[in-house]
Amino acid sequence: MTTLLPPPKRQKQYHGIPEPVPETPKPSPNVVVQFVNEHDGSAMAPAISVPANIARESLEVLVNRLSKKEDDDYVPFAFHVLLPAPSSIKEEEAGNKNAPTRIVVAKSIEADVLEHVSQTFTHEDVITVHCAPQSVFKVRPATRCSSTLSGHTSPILCASFSPTGSTLATGSGDTHVRLWDLATETPSHTLAGHNGWVLCVEWDARGRRLASGGHDGQVRLWDPRTGKPEGDAMRGHQKWVMGLAWEPVHLNPSSPRLASCSKDGTVRVWDAATRRVEYTLGGHTASVNVVKWGGGGLGQGFKCGVLYTASSDRTVRIWDADGGRLLHTLTAHAHWVTTLALNTDFVLRTGAYDHTAREPASDAEAQHRALERYEKVLSRTPELLISGSDDHTLFLWNPFPSSSPDSGSGNADAKMGKIKPLTRLTGHQRQVSHVAFSPDGRRAASAGWDSAVRLWDCSGSVSDAAEGAKGGGMGKFVATLRGHVGPVYRLAWSADSRMLVSASKDATVKIWDLRTYKIKSDLPGHTDEVYCVDFVADKVVSGGRDRVLKIWKN
Repeated sequence: MTTLLPPPKRQKQYHGIPEPVPETPKPSPNVVVQFVNEHDGSAMAPAISVPANIARESLEVLVNRLSKKEDDDYVPFAFHVLLPAPSSIKEEEAGNKNAPTRIVVAKSIEADVLEHVSQTFTHEDVITVHCAPQSVFKVRPATRCSSTLSGHTSPILCASFSPTGSTLATGSGDTHVRLWDLATETPSHTLAGHNGWVLCVEWDARGRRLASGGHDGQVRLWDPRTGKPEGDAMRGHQKWVMGLAWEPVHLNPSSPRLASCSKDGTVRVWDAATRRVEYTLGGHTASVNVVKWGGGGLGQGFKCGVLYTASSDRTVRIWDADGGRLLHTLTAHAHWVTTLALNTDFVLRTGAYDHTAREPASDAEAQHRALERYEKVLSRTPELLISGSDDHTLFLWNPFPSSSPDSGSGNADAKMGKIKPLTRLTGHQRQVSHVAFSPDGRRAASAGWDSAVRLWDCSGSVSDAAEGAKGGGMGKFVATLRGHVGPVYRLAWSADSRMLVSASKDATVKIWDLRTYKIKSDLPGHTDEVYCVDFVADKVVSGGRDRVLKIWKN
């Protein structure tokens, strides 16, 4: 019997065109690199041979490992290469006259230098890379208690620094708000007016007003310079006021509005000048535990920003702050959502004030400065949101993905339920009590009732995270900080994003070194649970059930 051969395999056709043959990637050459200090030209390490396509981020890690001492912190660098000017008239005539002589390494040496200059480098040539440290300031860790201030007659439930860091506000179960002068570490004013526990205090981003809310369902405004109330209490909520949020200064520098959320399931937006409610958000079906007033990103069309609300109905809702139109309902959690954090929280809270605390000359200047700081964070990544829940998990969200149709406008009903979380952050064994982004927006920290603090890397690519790509880094687990022996209630970051402070039921405050992921300073001294903590400049404040306020510094 004759054996029949199969017919020859036909070549695949793509719309009548043969399948393209994949090109073999060209191997990247090795280059010899000499890292020098930009300021004095001194060598930072011996010359080293590296692949030409090594990423800029890897160069930064390499310089830190080669040049720093054991106890030094990680330093971010900017890199550039200086090229020699044309040495002859022939070279100028050949087209090198306008060639750049200073090339910034943004991606890699190969992509930025070798492929864009006519000069040919051999394996023996040494490429001098100038390194410019990018750190602006460094916060010193608190190591001792400088003051123990009494005055409250019930547990201290909340504490918040003013945007400049000069004044501290605390709220207590004794129905009072107290102001403290951080320069002299002495009491400043006692604000009396509430009829129940004060659960939240919030400064506007110019430091001109302080808002407070609590068990009596009232929202009160105070003048921090005199300690006097600004008019009558703002009434409307039927149950406890759980949280407050001011309109960002880059959106409204002169007369910001105030949002309050309540256990009655509503959010009210108030005109602070007239102390009247502008509108009420009533979409949640249970207690609204957190409210955040975000900028809504840039180019999204939200002239008044957006409101983020988290509720015990297991949802997070996003509203257009210009009228209260519902934009999105985020449904992923299986239990109460109790905490929210934005990667822009720090710049929204401090507004025009950076680490120099320079006072703006006018509202226009304050708005300009605040907008610059906000845009700087968004130049790396969009406005991101993390939600934490009693279901032991957190979710990372991109509230306004560029692929979302009609982002910032159109029919709100068409948008509801369209957003999926970028990633699910798991690891806590009990309820998540608090989550906070670092001031630079690159990392987040979460605290739980399992006595642990967990760190997450949020500096990766949003598009990679949305597509489920591995190695994107968005929401990647970094480390677990262990040392507390009781539930961790509250977290606060240092302004340089190098340290984290935590407050716990075990009556201690701990400062964590985020280079080694170990305790940098253990601050015992409280005699009972520590409910609140805040970090400004090189000072840490804490308060709790023992009714005293402690100030810690280096």
